[in-house]
Order: sequence, then C-alpha cells, then structure tokens
Amino acid sequence: MSNTIPKTPVPVAPETPRIPIMMDALVLTGPSAFEVRKEPVPIPGPDEVLCKIRGVAICGSDPEIVRGDLIGYWPPAFPFIAGHEWSGEIVAVGRDVSTFKVGDRVAGEAHKGCGFCTRCLEGRYNLCQNYAKHETGHRHYGFINNGAYAQYNAYSIKAIKHIPDHVSFREAALVDTAGVTAHSMDQTGITMGGTVAVIGPGPIGMIAMRLARVLGAAKVIAVGRNPRLESAKGSADALVDFSKHDPVEMVRAMTGGAGVDEVFECSGAKGTFNQAVRMVRRGGRIGLLGVPKKDVIEELPFAYMVANEISVYGSKANPHVSERIISLISSGKLVLKDLVTHCFPLEEFGTALETFVGRKDSVMKVVIEPNGPEV
Repeated sequence: MSNTIPKTPVPVAPETPRIPIMMDALVLTGPSAFEVRKEPVPIPGPDEVLCKIRGVAICGSDPEIVRGDLIGYWPPAFPFIAGHEWSGEIVAVGRDVSTFKVGDRVAGEAHKGCGFCTRCLEGRYNLCQNYAKHETGHRHYGFINNGAYAQYNAYSIKAIKHIPDHVSFREAALVDTAGVTAHSMDQTGITMGGTVAVIGPGPIGMIAMRLARVLGAAKVIAVGRNPRLESAKGSADALVDFSKHDPVEMVRAMTGGAGVDEVFECSGAKGTFNQAVRMVRRGGRIGLLGVPKKDVIEELPFAYMVANEISVYGSKANPHVSERIISLISSGKLVLKDLVTHCFPLEEFGTALETFVGRKDSVMKVVIEPNGPEV
C-alpha cells in the first residue's frame, strides 16, 4: 500500500491456523476504480485488537469516497481501504489490552480522538483538533485510515464496543448508523409525549423515527416521497409526501397549527432546513443529520428563528452512544434487523454499491460480509 496514507504499519507475522498472513481486501485504486486483492493482515499495536470483519454496511459517504469526490481529504490518497460501519470478532490482541479478549464480538466506531486536545478532553472526540494527524494517535477508520472492507483490520480499543451473542453481526453493523441518530437526539432532546418530524426516510431517517419513539415521542411524522416514504409506514404515525403536498402546511395541520416539538433533517437536500425551521413549534429544536453537498446554501427565516427561540444543532458522528444503542438492540426495544435488506460477499462489492446508490429492489441498508455470512 502507498506510504502516503497515514495508517498503522502492517508488519507480516508468521501464519497461524486462525490468522493468515494475507487477506482479501477491497482496495480503492483511483477514482471509481477498485479491486479485491491480497493485502497483508495488520498486526495490532499497543491498545489495539485485530478484528475479523463479519459485516460492514455501506454508508451514504462511501460512494463519495469511492468516486474520489473528496480525494486528498477522504481518502488522503489512493490506494485505500474504505468502510466504517462494521461488526466482527477479535482474533488477536496487542500489548496492554485487558478489557477485550480473543473471541469477543464487537461493533466499531469510525472516530478515535487523540485524547489530549481541548475537544477530546471535553469528551467531543468526534471533533478532535488533531484530526488526520496520525502521530498524535488520532484515527478516522475508513476515511483517513484503512477501514473495514477487508477480511481483517486493526482497531484501537477506544473504537470498539462489546456486542452480545444474540445480536447478529448484520444488526451490529448498523450500530454506527444508529449512533448518528442517537448523538443528534442527545443534543436536541426528545419531548416526552411530544411529536417529532423526520425529513428523509432513508436509513438514518428510519432509525430516527424508531429511536424517537423509544426515547418517549408519542407521535412521529415522516416527510419524504415514494417509494421510500412507503417504507416508513411501520415506523411513523403519519406520512407527508412533499411531491404532492406542502410539507410545512401538512405538518402544521397535523399538530393543530402549533408545529412539532423536534425536527430531524436526515436528507441534506436543499430547502429542507428551511422547512424544518418553519414546521417546528415555538421554542422547538432541530437536529441536522443529513449531509448536504458543499454548494447547498440555505435561506432561513432569520427573524422567525429569533422571535420563536428556535434551537438548531449540527450533528457529527456518534460519540458516547454505541453502548446505549447496543443495549437497545439487545433488549429488542430498537429493531434494526429488517433495515438490512441486501447482503453481498466482498467480491460483489460493485453490485452492492450499484444496488445501494441506485436504490434498487427497495434497498435500505446493504451489508458486505468479507468472511461470509454468519452461521
């Protein structure tokens, strides 16, 4: 692999019956160019573990990385191994690891902060001030450090969480996705017995609808358009098709004109931020989860926001939420397994990506299984 990519060195160890010397990995070789080829299996360093990747979900950011839209940033250079929504099992531990052992089932996070900058000391390691400075200990797996589209990868113990045996690897690959919604709801709060609107019924939006109810919302309104809006029937109490109706008028009408308590914008489309502001009640809160393209600039009703004390929260990644998400999945309170609609082996990544991007066959989440399906 190219030395231009900041990553943990990959020395070659003697082959054992459990851990091979080489592995299959999906390597991005250039913009929109990739291949499955043999790469050395990484060796975990201090406070790291080697994980056998059992499931890795395609994220909405992955197509941008594959296309090279953000080359020089995500990833820093080619060749590169992407993938950050993953689950697996530990097959080796590095020096000073005492809280994990071989055989543990785990789910991963993408972010691992340096641990000593101001933001990390505040607990906001997703905003680490030493971002991309490998020498400080910062890691962003699948974005600037090699990720999970491979049979194995090494991870800091700060970026993994235990999962119980009865939670499948496919479900656990969605812990990262669900964590993004949980972090946003930590910031905004959920009004007990209140009403929530979710704009964008994609994977993040679908989980937001379900998690809002788990956290106490009495009514959930989904805003989108078919065919994905149809998929929200089991997760929302009411559906608003913006291609047929003015979404602000419809949401206002459904709340007796008052507006909803919280809005979660999960699409990143132009105009939806403005709609969110206008459909929330006085003193209401807005969580921004959708990632807009760089050229999207919103016009907002400034005076309305000030006069009505509308709070807006940007949201990035999923700090400090994975264990709670795993607990909710484990208890059956948060159901994610039905959102995994398609699974593919690593060598069929091209078909998997095409299915995800093209929204084929009523796709929601696509999971790649680099080591085959769970038995």
